[in-house]
Amino acid sequence: MNNFSSKTAIAGYGATEFSKNSGRSELRLAVEATLAALADAGIDPGEVDGMSSFVMDNNSEQEIFRAIGGKDLKFFSRIGQGGGASCAPLQQAAMAIACGVAKVVVCYRAMNERSEYRFGTPMHSLPPTSDNVIFAYHGAAGLMTPAAMIALMMRRYMHETGATSLDFANYAVTARKFAATNPNAFFYGKPITIADHQASRMIADPLRLLDCCQESDGGVAIVVTSAERARDLRQKPVYIRAAAQGSPGGSVSLGGFYRDDISPRDESAAAARQLYAQSGLGPKDIQAAILYDHFGPSILPSLEAYGFCARGEAKDFIKNGNIEIGGTLPLNMHGGQLGEAYIHGVNGITEAVRQLRGQAVNQVPGVKTMLVTGGSGLPTSAAILGVE
Repeated sequence: MNNFSSKTAIAGYGATEFSKNSGRSELRLAVEATLAALADAGIDPGEVDGMSSFVMDNNSEQEIFRAIGGKDLKFFSRIGQGGGASCAPLQQAAMAIACGVAKVVVCYRAMNERSEYRFGTPMHSLPPTSDNVIFAYHGAAGLMTPAAMIALMMRRYMHETGATSLDFANYAVTARKFAATNPNAFFYGKPITIADHQASRMIADPLRLLDCCQESDGGVAIVVTSAERARDLRQKPVYIRAAAQGSPGGSVSLGGFYRDDISPRDESAAAARQLYAQSGLGPKDIQAAILYDHFGPSILPSLEAYGFCARGEAKDFIKNGNIEIGGTLPLNMHGGQLGEAYIHGVNGITEAVRQLRGQAVNQVPGVKTMLVTGGSGLPTSAAILGVE
């Protein structure tokens, strides 16, 4: 184990409602979520001394800190790679606390990603950073959106494994089934069928509309502190058993087309190796999971990368009911980003917290150890969370 494994815990979380038009600024969303998370934990805002978020978040740590009444900010960090970053702020928080740099770290993500801007639009016109220059290069070949880039990887995966659009539909239907019973989900009360999936329009072959995550407004915050402190607070501690980032050679954000295997698997596998080494756990110890579903089909190679089934077996793993409650690996019980909301996967962390506390709507009985992951097909992050 490394020197921060199980030494820190998630003590609280907060979230705004998820919508297509929040009607308020991203800063306000971030502050609302942060104050809700601190109230959930029973920690005074004046105790916060660390903050971590995404490079892509538009909210200044200092502005949020000022707005909540913070007193002395000692640690602040940001992680790149968009959805690949979803669990990386937890890693940053755990390391900072274990090293004694900070005592209470807030991890946050707030976005008006539907009402103010949309990530699904072409990226070739973005400012000329190194990543964006690569996007422009790919754009000349028609790979101008995240959907198109993942579609190319998934087409290769289909060629390798024999997976079909019907196999992708099986995941989409399950995710929307969970969302339909989750009052916080945008698609609450709106399940879909296989026929609905197959009739939805093609976005970037083989990805259909119902394979794609939502564009959402909302904010989420998570409070991390020491395991010792968390035991004395309001909520049941959710321990960070392991946290890792993964970016093997040849990885490019949403465009790892330079590897021998272009299926969206290698980055997740790199994170998995670290998680299992840190925690001393393995795939058989994971009782439920939140796998990042920016595009539902990417769930299949993710299941294989994290060791839940062998290469090419994910389609049958899902078809046989393993991702349902009562299956061997209940998955995305909040409805995932296809059904609940797309807050860059941070809302998936909060679902894991609810599950481990025993407070979820679609509760997995007796769950004590869960995996949460960032996006696949780009440099990524993941964490193993657990309770005593």
